[in-house]
Amino acid sequence: MATANDIRKGNVIIVEGDLFLCTEVTHRTPGNLRALVQAKLKNLRTGAIVQRKLSAQERIELAYLDRRSCEYLYREGSNFVFMDSENYEQYHLNEDTVGEQMPFIVENTVVQVTFHEQTPISLDLPGSVELVIKHTEPGLKGDSVSNVFKPATLETGFELKVPNHISIGDRVKVSTQTGEFQGRVN
Repeated sequence: MATANDIRKGNVIIVEGDLFLCTEVTHRTPGNLRALVQAKLKNLRTGAIVQRKLSAQERIELAYLDRRSCEYLYREGSNFVFMDSENYEQYHLNEDTVGEQMPFIVENTVVQVTFHEQTPISLDLPGSVELVIKHTEPGLKGDSVSNVFKPATLETGFELKVPNHISIGDRVKVSTQTGEFQGRVN
């Protein structure tokens, strides 16, 4: 157990049996009143964001999280199957939990999976990934001078805009936060 004063951005706390990720924390001391902590919390199960005001001395429960390397194997219905790299145990993560991150992961990719009490709750992706262009239109001659972008489809099915000089089979670097093209990889 800790006090509300100990909460920091990025902590995961347990409130009424649910896990919440702390996305913002503000410590306030209004005039001669008692200090309080205002926190913006994201429910890791539902994705809902709530604001909570806590007394600075209020007791909270910090969640113990474990991160493990897991390999993405395949999709099974609305679940994604990952295998622990150490003990070869398989875990099914549902689309609601990791769906928006999966366009950046190809089969047999090793990623960090966060666990709470042996239950997988989220994926930790690197800032950028390298993927192969599977489909794009050929660039027009003479358009290389201007900053012209064209649509392209990656090997995972994710679509993004790439510069005109990128062609099918090129390996590109893509941001996992914004989904934007960052450069060609040689």
